[in-house]
Amino acid sequence: MKTHAMIVFISLVLTVHFLVNLYIFTHGWRSLSLFPAIRPYFLALFIILFLSYILARVSEPIIGYTAASVFNWIGSFWFAAMLYFFLFILFIDIFRLFNHWFHFFPAVFYADYARTKFITMMCTSGLVIGLIAYGFINASIVRITKLTIPVQKEAGHLKSLHVVMLSDIHLGTIIGPRKLSNIVAKINALSPDIVLLAGDVVDENIRHVIKQNLGVQLENIKSKYGVFAITGNHEFIGGVEPAVAYLEKHKVKILRDTALLVDSAFWIAGRNDKDMKRFTGRDRKPLAEILKEVDKKYPVILMDHQPFNLEQAAENGADVQFSGHTHNGQMFPLNLITKAIYNPDWGFKKIDNCNFYISCGVGTWGPPVRIGNYPEIVSAEFTFQ
Repeated sequence: MKTHAMIVFISLVLTVHFLVNLYIFTHGWRSLSLFPAIRPYFLALFIILFLSYILARVSEPIIGYTAASVFNWIGSFWFAAMLYFFLFILFIDIFRLFNHWFHFFPAVFYADYARTKFITMMCTSGLVIGLIAYGFINASIVRITKLTIPVQKEAGHLKSLHVVMLSDIHLGTIIGPRKLSNIVAKINALSPDIVLLAGDVVDENIRHVIKQNLGVQLENIKSKYGVFAITGNHEFIGGVEPAVAYLEKHKVKILRDTALLVDSAFWIAGRNDKDMKRFTGRDRKPLAEILKEVDKKYPVILMDHQPFNLEQAAENGADVQFSGHTHNGQMFPLNLITKAIYNPDWGFKKIDNCNFYISCGVGTWGPPVRIGNYPEIVSAEFTFQ
């Protein structure tokens, strides 16, 4: 990504972060008018919450990995809390605005307005804490999504193929040894023929993965044909070459605009992420070029991290495409945004003879919270003609 564009992007993110926090803080501060002695503690807590994620990103060389990880966890949870505090407070403010015109609030609300504001703040805080707790538990329980996909082609000596696919693990500070161990155990319990990782295996900087030696756990994945992966946008954000080198060192075969024939029975093709040009200045190969030498009398399984332009896979003779990236918004109501951008943003779709599955991911990005969806591993049974 060009330096100027990066500066503009970071400036925009920090501005939005500041304004949202200011909105929440102002309402919280006013709600404590009944208990002014609490306000200094509220201010101190809010400063910590506001700065935690930023401190985690910039201060690790000074305060060390462990302390930075603590700030990262605090900041990540606060991002989720920010979303719901903002939405609840905005909802309340809209009601207050309508009440200013139509006067439908009961008189008891104004009998002791300072107490009403305090009770409202406490109820809102309770709702947000409850939602975040639920979302954290929900994000820790990985479900298995089972599919049966008939492919009207012969696949050499194979009559069927058991594919386990997952996307968006986001290995790093938040998704560490415990979560990865659970994911690997669930994969192995499915006894897959092949395992496909559809991008964003690494969250960002590979050093957090190396620090926790997570590659050793990836080597524990068992399958007949091995583990194949593609790059996602987060591999490029954190530095794609070190990430690819580390994953391949730990027995994960990365497909970067390439295709290969497996067991003289089926093809696996993988694309570099769509955002490659933003970070490297180079375009990824067109799909037609990637599949040019592929013998399409065999089944063709394609991985492309971001599910844009799905019709290209159908037009170029792919039989199946696996994607991820969307997280289905990860936290309601952000799924309304992903639904407007992607079709579908989660689930199965068929275009002509090509079958698509877009996964909502098995890990999380930012907050370790999922509301309105769940982490999944896809267990797909392919049958051949």
